[in-house]
Amino acid sequence: MESSLPRLPHHPEKLGGLRRATVQNPLRVFCSGCLLGWSCGVDGGDSGMGGAADFFLNSPLVEAVPFCPEDFTLGTPRDLPDIHGGDGFAVWQGKARVLDSTGGDCTEAMKAGAEAALELALKQRVELALLTDMSAACGSQVISDGGRLQLPRKYRRGVGVTTALFLKHGIPVCSQRDFHTLAKIQRHLDPDFPWPENASDHHQTAWYREYFSIDHQFEGES
Repeated sequence: MESSLPRLPHHPEKLGGLRRATVQNPLRVFCSGCLLGWSCGVDGGDSGMGGAADFFLNSPLVEAVPFCPEDFTLGTPRDLPDIHGGDGFAVWQGKARVLDSTGGDCTEAMKAGAEAALELALKQRVELALLTDMSAACGSQVISDGGRLQLPRKYRRGVGVTTALFLKHGIPVCSQRDFHTLAKIQRHLDPDFPWPENASDHHQTAWYREYFSIDHQFEGES
């Protein structure tokens, strides 16, 4: 049934242990700044993300803590940073680098942005992070496999630099595309929340399954 919270392939089991928040003591949710319409995208806009998670972030049971790790250290506008040779975990292990579209190395800047994000998250005692998927910093299900300007653009299953650091420190993460999980969290916070029809997470979509040749269910899917 819809009462239990899911276990997703890139998220820790801690996601299932979120407390029942109140209006007086809302769930503290770190979120990518662009999801609240911040002009922190690479081109100085919000990358079309503003409002993408309003149905969740506007809940009176949620207190949003916005931040953009890329803007913090790389500025806005900026060149396109993408991970080469792995995902965010590999970056922290020294096995992958973050390069912009001209080949400039911005690995240390991306790590510094992630560390600033984590510092804020810990200071604000956040209980969940809602991060923009496919980002080299905030991706939680999918990131670009190398530079995103290459044609055709290639993707890999994996997490961004900030997401990896959050997960390493036990902060559960989901993306703005994880509608099923967000709905379950809202139902957990508010039992009267109306269940949306056909809500699915990113890893359950036809695109994801086709692109990554997934023909089975992940543990925790319903």
